[in-house]
Amino acid sequence: MNHLSFYWLPENQQLFIQSLETEFAELVEQSINTGKISLPPISEVVLKIQKLCALESTGIADIADCLLEDPSLAAVVLKVANSVIFNRRNITCKDLNTAVSRLGILRVRDIVTAQSIELLKHSVNLSDDCKKVLIQSATISRELAATMVLVTQSFQDHSPTQYQHLEQEKALLVGFLADIGLFCLVNEYHMYLEKGNYLDPNIAMQIFRSRCPITSEQVLNTWGFDNDFIEVASNQPKSIERPEVSYLDIARIANHVLLFRKQDQDALEEHEVEINVDGAEVLYKLTTMSEQEFRNKTSDIIRSAGM
Repeated sequence: MNHLSFYWLPENQQLFIQSLETEFAELVEQSINTGKISLPPISEVVLKIQKLCALESTGIADIADCLLEDPSLAAVVLKVANSVIFNRRNITCKDLNTAVSRLGILRVRDIVTAQSIELLKHSVNLSDDCKKVLIQSATISRELAATMVLVTQSFQDHSPTQYQHLEQEKALLVGFLADIGLFCLVNEYHMYLEKGNYLDPNIAMQIFRSRCPITSEQVLNTWGFDNDFIEVASNQPKSIERPEVSYLDIARIANHVLLFRKQDQDALEEHEVEINVDGAEVLYKLTTMSEQEFRNKTSDIIRSAGM
């Protein structure tokens, strides 16, 4: 009878997981390559802005006009443009053209994408197991995004000139979109179940964890995001010439800080982060900060971002 339960034998369970992982990877990759990225329904305006940002001829007015088609996203862009993190000169803008001009076309794309994904994590119509995974992801991505801003601020407080290439607002958005590939995998899993198949949620979680970095990189590449986003999503450097401190370094330090504060010893033992002297000071500062102060600072960052 062993042949009937071949994949469920202890010595063959890994083979089963690998075969399913390959199946999901092929389904997701096919969706991405054909332009039908396997995400739950996302605003048409976001997809339009994605396409417009890939065209050299696109101007500020094009993006502003596109935002008018989705009043809720337009309101988010105006709110973010006037937020503490994105409005350094403290000059209020009241129209979309000014907001897009202040933020920049690509930054608007980043903002509307991050906002749409975060909203979907809470409102998407999937199974309870899938929704639970995405809501947990929303919590983790907010923590990572806010902590990346805190790490960036700490570097710039230490040496504003040396680390002027780092942008707090970009660090926030990079953190928000770091696990965007999870959506594709969870959605494929949901459709797999809808077709009458069964897959144990624990095995599905193993597949999500192993494939998320690769799938996130594929999605961000398809949508034209730059190397900083892709490096953090994949947790891999993508260019030879690199600044002394990159957004990938910021993300790794932020992740280390969060693991330390949660006292996740097993994960800490596996997590390596290469840092310079300034990075060591930043890491020490954020790991020795009181829990209340750390929570207050990260909460203030999310609120002040306007998202």
